[in-house]
Amino acid sequence: MNTELLEALTILEEEKDISKETMLDAIENSLMNACKNHFGKADNIKIIMNRETCDYSVFAEKVVVEEVEDEVMEISLADAKMIDSKFELGDIVQIPVESKEFGRIATQNAKNLILQKIREEERKVVYDQYFEKEKDIVTGIVQRYVGKNVSINLGKADAMLTENEQVKGEVFKPTERIKLYVVEVKNTTKGPKILVSRTHPELVKRLFESEVAEVKDGTVEIKSIAREAGSRTKIAVWSNDPDVDPVGACVGMNGARVNAIVNELRGEKIDIINWSENPAILIENALSPAKVISVMADPDEKTASVIVPDYQLSLAIGKEGQNARLAARLTGYKIDIKSETQAIEAGDLPENYMDMAMEAAEVDEPEQTEDYLADEE
Repeated sequence: MNTELLEALTILEEEKDISKETMLDAIENSLMNACKNHFGKADNIKIIMNRETCDYSVFAEKVVVEEVEDEVMEISLADAKMIDSKFELGDIVQIPVESKEFGRIATQNAKNLILQKIREEERKVVYDQYFEKEKDIVTGIVQRYVGKNVSINLGKADAMLTENEQVKGEVFKPTERIKLYVVEVKNTTKGPKILVSRTHPELVKRLFESEVAEVKDGTVEIKSIAREAGSRTKIAVWSNDPDVDPVGACVGMNGARVNAIVNELRGEKIDIINWSENPAILIENALSPAKVISVMADPDEKTASVIVPDYQLSLAIGKEGQNARLAARLTGYKIDIKSETQAIEAGDLPENYMDMAMEAAEVDEPEQTEDYLADEE
């Protein structure tokens, strides 16, 4: 048994995750290459290797001839008879090749071949490891700023968080641990090139999967997500179990679950709404926290006309149009928002709508008072 080689291969397998089989193939190829460098050709070289014990033998197969013209490929009958008297012309004789006979250059080339294979396998192992994490989140440690980009250590590989994938206003300190979304993993000659993001909408989705058990096991689905990184995210959720409240599951006890995600995103606001197959209800929910009077949705044109109370118009539109913009992205509808007054002027509401609304409010008011007094009694 070749104990030293077996131990070396075992260490490589444990520390570098490079299989013994792969390295034995590399050794076999390096021996073949060394023979070619030493003899000038390796067509007649045969390598026998025991994969269990790592013992190996190298033979040069030579044809028995009367007169030798090619010493690499042929052997004289007289020399063959000295090995075994049974050999005759035309027979094949296996001549052991000792690797210690190889020249310095042949030995160095063989060594380089094995080292190159080890490096290739190391890169492949790391690439495979992170390729499995593509479209998922990883935890990285901030190393340093490279210009406006950030170098992140992911363990066995480094990633670069480019300026485009950074949330505006976020500043990182060396050794800080942050969550990142793996956008893409490319295989290069220098190892895997890992593209990560802090702005991708899927980052929020994956954070909910890691924080909310019901999302992870599929009881609650995140049907749609719209994000303006660093500012606000809207997600629409749906429960496959009628006994599970999807919004409540995502918010958690006293907001614990959603707050953990908000903290990871450094204060980014998250609106969680109920998903509905009915586009009008979905659009009404998406415009939350604004209250809506009516929604007219056209599923074919993917447009919707929304009317809100006058005092809710600015809330429905949001700062710099953010609420309406995110609602449109979340639902996939082009949303036109009007106030009551604007709707009346456009003929979308009757001219006496305001009076009708006030009368309805006055009718409701006594009932509310009676209920309140009844409760007091």
